[in-house]
Amino acid sequence: MRFLVTTPIPEPGMSILRAAGDVEVPNQRLSAEELRLRCASGAFDVVVAQLTDVFDKAVLENATIKGISNYAVGYDNVDVRAATRRGIVVGNTPGVLTDATADIAMLLMLATARRCVEADGFLRAGGYQGWQPELLLGHDVSGATLGLVGFGRIARATAERALGFGMTVRYTVRGGALPADRLGHLAGRVQYADWDDLVRTSDFLSLHVPLTAETHHLVDARILRAMKPTACLINTSRGPVVDETALVAALRAGEIAGAGLDVYEDEPALADGLAELPNTTLLPHIGSATRSVRSTMAALCAENAVAMARGQMPPHAVNPEAWR
Repeated sequence: MRFLVTTPIPEPGMSILRAAGDVEVPNQRLSAEELRLRCASGAFDVVVAQLTDVFDKAVLENATIKGISNYAVGYDNVDVRAATRRGIVVGNTPGVLTDATADIAMLLMLATARRCVEADGFLRAGGYQGWQPELLLGHDVSGATLGLVGFGRIARATAERALGFGMTVRYTVRGGALPADRLGHLAGRVQYADWDDLVRTSDFLSLHVPLTAETHHLVDARILRAMKPTACLINTSRGPVVDETALVAALRAGEIAGAGLDVYEDEPALADGLAELPNTTLLPHIGSATRSVRSTMAALCAENAVAMARGQMPPHAVNPEAWR
């Protein structure tokens, strides 16, 4: 079995791959053309990929690989329809990063509301001269209203944490309120709201949706204007769900109070002016960045890849119809 690993993944992932077959790791990131040529070369059974590796129609149209194993829960870097037409199975690593990403969502809420980045810089620069009654006043988290956009695994885990802080938790999903049996133990503890109402009433608006054509720029200038001027936007989902240029303008104008972001529209680049804004907490896409989570992700990713190379259904296929 032959694997192309675009970027080395943590252990035990690499060991699993090497035990199963031959592994090639390029010396540097592959360009789109280099990725296309390797996929069409016949030299590889499976590509072990990162979100930064784009498998669009041009890359896949002559591909001879059996599968793409994404080292991520997301897979918006892959044209899944094009892959399916070519009989290429796409795998991901769902479930394992739920708690770690929910922790980051809460961290972003707390840090942004209480101006932690500003406070840290203020102290390190020698500005702290003792306690003052109105020094770096922020916003309350306890007792505030959290609006969750989407209600999958990570949103539900975030809801659990927010309830522990005494927050009122509301959510919105396509299709209306979820029945009690689908809410499970959260039934009666969280409330449904339609999209416009959630935007208008939330103190924290936290995004937990996949990136699709429908969710691209879901939060745009109109939505930002509709939010409370005291509200904070939190994004741990995908960067392009937010119009980042519009967000910078809204933060500058005081249309919202702050933003806590772990993902960006054009990673690793940031929209002009975003990094200079004091009312932001900006993290470098570390939602899943704990040793245990990344190790488990690597094992799942490698197991997906080995199954694909053997011509078997991988444990976590996003397009099982391609295998069939």
